[in-house]
Amino acid sequence: MQVALLCGGLGTRLNEETVNKPKPMVEIGQKPMLWHLMRYYRHFGHSDFVLCTGYKGNLIKEYFINYKYNASDLLIDLKNSRITLLDDPQDATDWNVIIQDTGISTQTGSRLKQALKHLKDDVFMATYGDGLCDVDLDQLLAHHEKTGALATVTAVRPSSRFGELGLHGDSVTSFEEKPQTGKGWINGGFFVFHRSIFERLPSDHTITLEAGVLQPLAREGRLSVYRHEGFWQCMDTLREKQLLEQYWQDGLAPWKKWG
Repeated sequence: MQVALLCGGLGTRLNEETVNKPKPMVEIGQKPMLWHLMRYYRHFGHSDFVLCTGYKGNLIKEYFINYKYNASDLLIDLKNSRITLLDDPQDATDWNVIIQDTGISTQTGSRLKQALKHLKDDVFMATYGDGLCDVDLDQLLAHHEKTGALATVTAVRPSSRFGELGLHGDSVTSFEEKPQTGKGWINGGFFVFHRSIFERLPSDHTITLEAGVLQPLAREGRLSVYRHEGFWQCMDTLREKQLLEQYWQDGLAPWKKWG
């Protein structure tokens, strides 16, 4: 199944990192956030991607154009203008990546409207380019098919801003850093969409996914929810970026399902 990834936002709250690169290119473990997302989808068998770019989208194009060169040792023959890969990277050789410039100021719903020309099937998956989780994508898709809805959104528990203490009398029995709070549900991305949703949208640049697409679907009773109780973390701030980096460096990244 094709996957559309929203990669065009400015990432203003992560300005320390995004002043020179688009947000999905901010690195976790020396790999762009976008790479982590695509590896995650590939683990569940989805290797056909449409990247909806905007702000500094040329850097995303350059990354994939040079993907194998940057991941391999090279023999460079300057005399004959020839470059030879000495070890072909195997981690993404079957990805099919369409990189679409959807405009710097285009809103998220309108970006997916534009992506329809590259999305061939009636149903596709999509998510934001700045959040990771360990949702079971097979179960998500099965839930969507079972409900018969036009769209399904993954609902997640937001993580706490603070560490959580387990107490017994005067003793601390446990300490959990930034746990999922268990209080309320929020939009975690990781959507399944029917293309007819976006076919009916006007062709402009102002439609947000949240207010322009999800809210009307909810009012019509055509939006289903898949509740995910596990890990989810966005990357809106430098602190959140550092948290994801720590998960990766400690070998505890919940989203790393691949070998």
